[in-house]
Amino acid sequence: MNSTEKNYCLILAGGLGSRLWPASREKCPKQFLDFDGSGRTLIQQTYERFVRFIRPEHIFISTQENYLPILKEQLPQVPREQILAEPVRRGTLAPVAWATSAIRHLCPEARIVVSPADQQIHDLASFASDILLGLEFSATHEGVVTMGMPPTRPETTYGYVQMDEPVGTGAQIYQVKTFTEKPDLDFATMFMNSGEFLWNTGLFVFNAQYMMHNIIKHVPVYRDEFPELSDPDAPQSTLVPPSFYAALPNLSMEYAVLEHTNHRYVERCNFGWADMGSWPSINADVVSADQRNSLQSDTNVKVDEQGNVTLHSDALFDNASGNIVRLPSGHLAVISGLDNFVISEESGVLMICPKDDTAAMRRLQTLAHLDTIEEG
Repeated sequence: MNSTEKNYCLILAGGLGSRLWPASREKCPKQFLDFDGSGRTLIQQTYERFVRFIRPEHIFISTQENYLPILKEQLPQVPREQILAEPVRRGTLAPVAWATSAIRHLCPEARIVVSPADQQIHDLASFASDILLGLEFSATHEGVVTMGMPPTRPETTYGYVQMDEPVGTGAQIYQVKTFTEKPDLDFATMFMNSGEFLWNTGLFVFNAQYMMHNIIKHVPVYRDEFPELSDPDAPQSTLVPPSFYAALPNLSMEYAVLEHTNHRYVERCNFGWADMGSWPSINADVVSADQRNSLQSDTNVKVDEQGNVTLHSDALFDNASGNIVRLPSGHLAVISGLDNFVISEESGVLMICPKDDTAAMRRLQTLAHLDTIEEG
């Protein structure tokens, strides 16, 4: 078995995407949407990105049970045994532990990349080479490698990783000094200007044995409730979730493992990355000059001179700037005298809200949900 045949991938596709409401809804969250008019949904783009350099039989997808029909519709080529259908949401640690345990049973020396399903990557060749470098590194180094991107603005909705000493001469992999989650604007500006910090992309690489060891060591409830983790020869199933799954605590992999392991690394990557996590982050990524051309050439994303962004939509602007518009096909928005708002319509719900007021978006989402219950 050559080294690349030990490479595996887990795509996390079970989130609600609530910060992109009303475009992203519980019945069809953002990973299953063609968000930018490219003709491919986010989960399809993610899968196609990895299948270029990882064998299709080595790509696993974690999602919620109720999303199985839509996942199979959008990715019919993925066998059912490579889909881990969670009965309940338990953070990112639970699907990572389940998938890693099953993959280790198939290949004890497996190296695994874990990826969210809701990102845009603009340089596919660099993406492949950066991920492969991390996978090769994890074959000979115990630890978890975070894929980091140099910040292009003081973004307050992203996590940051501070680089420490480089590993090897001329390497682009560094030891991690600190992790910081969603800093305020002053700290984000300082991080960007220092040159020591990278954005945390949510992409992680590790070898299966190391991850199992750390889950057992740092999360006792997993050791007690998930005996397969301690027994690499125990039969593993990706078709049926472990019976105790619902009893597991809701934990993220970052909190449960990365904050406790002594072997943390970050790779400085250059593949052009955009997070589809929230309306403000989408706006900032689309408008940034280094990504605008690639987006507009391949999708139906448009940006005018006033920074108005239309996503797969038609809009006319007069004395308006910094707005984001995403409407159903055939709808036209005519906007005058409005600055820095989100105008989004999906499934009969139209939201008009300041794009940076995430608290207001949550209130509107709650009100809309309550109204739906009362009317029903």
